[in-house]
Amino acid sequence: MENLKGKTAIVTGAARGIGRAIAEELASAGANVAVCDLKEEWCAETVAALEALGVKAKGYGVNVSVSQEVDACVKTVIADFGGVDVMVNNAGITKDGLLMRMSDEDWDSVLDVNLKGTFLFTRAVSRPMMKNKAPDGSQAGGSIINIASVVGIMGNAGQANYTASKGGVIALTKTTAKELGSRNVRCNAVAPGFIQSKMTDVLPDDVKKAYMDTIPLKRFGTVSDIAKAVRWLAGDDSAYVTGQVISVNGGMIG
Repeated sequence: MENLKGKTAIVTGAARGIGRAIAEELASAGANVAVCDLKEEWCAETVAALEALGVKAKGYGVNVSVSQEVDACVKTVIADFGGVDVMVNNAGITKDGLLMRMSDEDWDSVLDVNLKGTFLFTRAVSRPMMKNKAPDGSQAGGSIINIASVVGIMGNAGQANYTASKGGVIALTKTTAKELGSRNVRCNAVAPGFIQSKMTDVLPDDVKKAYMDTIPLKRFGTVSDIAKAVRWLAGDDSAYVTGQVISVNGGMIG
């Protein structure tokens, strides 16, 4: 079902993992996609996969924590694609450690990418989205989707910087929804739980079992589970949904 046909989406951190899955899901729904990551060359494989789905795609290198780079990226995307309808703030990093030993650098770098990066891209797309018009001349607006985390809700030992950044993303999501709603720009967050990846595959079996015991659905999530939630929030089927946090965690928390 191509419910995003003709729309343009920007996805950050889209070279691999959840970001790539989101980009592919949006493309499968007909969206053209601007693939953003720290280095343009990292985006090549994702761009090729999207083009194979029959949509327009292009890669962009951008440091999401640098305002000048973010503003320039959004302007270039609009020039290349003609506008922006969907913004997915997915780029994120971790630098785990106990807070009593955490360096200023590790705190600042995680907050800069995960929270400031989300703010900068949200600010950059807000005006263009508010100017979007539907074919009948009404305000088309746009959809901003922020990737938060279950630990931004519940906390997690050893991740003071990461949990603070994702809790901040949730608060920013709710404020953005209130500020931009009158112009038909929606903002929601998706909070993934334990998602299976190359990183989690190498965890010891006892650690994976401990996580599994907290999940009522008795399986880890997949990148596709997250991507499908983003696709719903990007399209018109969620037109009356804004300021919400959609937890995709198998029931780990309510």
